[in-house]
Amino acid sequence: MTSTAVTLSQQAARRLHAISVTEGRPLLLRVAVDGGGCSGFQYRFDLVPEGEPDDLRIECDGAAALVDPVSLALLKGSVIDFVDELASAEFRVRNPNAKSSCGCGVSFSI
Repeated sequence: MTSTAVTLSQQAARRLHAISVTEGRPLLLRVAVDGGGCSGFQYRFDLVPEGEPDDLRIECDGAAALVDPVSLALLKGSVIDFVDELASAEFRVRNPNAKSSCGCGVSFSI
């Protein structure tokens, strides 16, 4: 993996497969960075049936995530993961570029 790569973890890939099976159709995870949140930027996750022509497609074990070119600059070196804890089960981004993040883990600053 290079420092500019964005990767999809095996846990996230397994969760995407499970969601696709439940929905009865293949779905992709779109990950984007929007302005806002309590720290300046926030992650947005959407399940979509297909990507846009300029999306970066990130694959793992047959599952895929999509990142738009604008968000990619803020996600370099990140891992898109899925965490299943006692209090919540959610997709998360482990972003080495984030200098700080809020308690919810969705908002960050660079």
